Order: sequence, then C-alpha cells, then structure tokens
Amino acid sequence: MDKELMQALARRAGLDKALAEFPDDVAAAADSAATVTARIKVPADPRAEPWPAMKPGDGL
Repeated sequence: MDKELMQALARRAGLDKALAEFPDDVAAAADSAATVTARIKVPADPRAEPWPAMKPGDGL
C-alpha cells in the first residue's frame, strides 16, 4: 500500500493522532490489513452462506 493511500485511509478512519504520534505502527497495521484482505477468497456465489444457516432447533 502506498504511503499517500495509507495516510488517507487512516485520516478517514479518524486516526489522525495515531498517525502523527505512531506513523510506523499505523503503516504496519495497514500492511497487515492489506495482507489479510488479499488472502480472503471471494465466494463463487455471493448469496451462498459459508456455513449452514443457524436455525433454532436444528441439531438439538
């Protein structure tokens, strides 16, 4: 993630003070979030649930 985008996202999230006091930590958090986001698999069918629906009474 480039520095300008990271700073813009941090300001948009209300992290101005953290960005001013701990810029390296905010950058590390942004890189970590970008890495996790890249690993998330987009479902083939967005309407499909990733696990069975949680219905009361099922499996009791």
